[in-house]
Amino acid sequence: MDTRIQFRIDEETKRLAQLMAERQGRTLSDACRELTEGLAEEQRKAMTHDVWLTEQINAAFDKFDSGKACFVEHDKAKAQMESRKMKIRHRT
Repeated sequence: MDTRIQFRIDEETKRLAQLMAERQGRTLSDACRELTEGLAEEQRKAMTHDVWLTEQINAAFDKFDSGKACFVEHDKAKAQMESRKMKIRHRT
């Protein structure tokens, strides 16, 4: 089922927006619909990422709680990361 969205803007803004939409070969309603659909798609992606991130965090805590976590000291982790970066930079 489609939903109707209404909002208020001043006449000059509406006139200019309609002119631009017409120059682009579409209606102002089409432009507003496309913007709304784009915003909805961005929100879907954000929600999907949030679910994935929550799963990753929960998995990390489960690993910690089960005693299977392996902690690395900061200096060692930093050195490992630098080593990985160097390998990536020197790939051919």
